[in-house]
Amino acid sequence: MKIDAALIIRHRILKGWTQEQLAGASGLSKRTIQRVEREASASMETQKALAATFNLDYASLTLKEARVMKKYEYKTVELPFKLRFFKSETPDVQSLLNAEGQNGWQLKQVVIPASGFGESDSMVVILERETE
Repeated sequence: MKIDAALIIRHRILKGWTQEQLAGASGLSKRTIQRVEREASASMETQKALAATFNLDYASLTLKEARVMKKYEYKTVELPFKLRFFKSETPDVQSLLNAEGQNGWQLKQVVIPASGFGESDSMVVILERETE
């Protein structure tokens, strides 16, 4: 489990302890202390021993990971569209989506704008992909 290694190091230094002295005070090995401080990883038993040694709440040693907000970019593609009785001239949306999908784009929404008479001669495909 992930542990806040910086907090362990800070408390150890505040007490003026070496890693070996912390190992002795906590009942853990020096190698365990080195691993905790280097890898920020500890078993539940190790985390409890360190919390007791520093008189801290066990949960306060758990590393709180920052939540990363994803960023997206968007792209629109306008396609000819005629919706009549026989659906003639309807575009091949499947081929478009498969081609754009090769570049990481995903379908977000399809919009069919209506004219004054409720008919439309185009459709807009909105695509999104995650950016770095």
